[in-house]
Amino acid sequence: MGFEDFIESNNARLNQQLRFTAEIDKMTSIIRRTMLIDGNRRENDAEHSWHIAVMCLLFSEYAKEPVDIGRTVKMCVVHDLIEIYAGDTFAYDTVGNQTKAEREKAAADKLFALLPQEQGAEIRSLWEEFDAMETPDAKYASCMDRIQPFYHNTLTQGLTWREGQPKRAAIEKRMEIVKDFMPEIYKWVEKNLDNAVEKGWVKN
Repeated sequence: MGFEDFIESNNARLNQQLRFTAEIDKMTSIIRRTMLIDGNRRENDAEHSWHIAVMCLLFSEYAKEPVDIGRTVKMCVVHDLIEIYAGDTFAYDTVGNQTKAEREKAAADKLFALLPQEQGAEIRSLWEEFDAMETPDAKYASCMDRIQPFYHNTLTQGLTWREGQPKRAAIEKRMEIVKDFMPEIYKWVEKNLDNAVEKGWVKN
């Protein structure tokens, strides 16, 4: 059972696309630190990517600049594909984040080369744009990427905050893109940080 059972088509391009499609199934095995809201288990990369893609459909009215929802959804579904090889790096892991860029670039080189050249280049371009957080679309998608695990923490008694013990200032720094690009939502972020400090989930 597995890719050894793959039967090739007579179309080399289609074979590349099918191989890539099977390879990205590995996202379901990349476990993140974020706990599901029901507390049953931690989410995987595929679930996270789906969740923030749907969020892109909901919150654009709070963005400071117009965004292309279709492009932001694309960014969200591809932004963590490289973690198939690079692994997930916890946002507040200071050691892991030192090598993150290098590991992810190597992963991108390997993963996107599986696709036909122009498709690999297109998806890599979306991943790089997301990572740079410079365009309105990338800023919006990045806000979703930060709001989702933050929201989960507020509904799971600050579980990953209590485990990783980031200070409030570190969380605020990570949420700066939300403060800048979606200030109305950041008001809600601040209320939840106040509550997290009051409950002892986060230290000042």
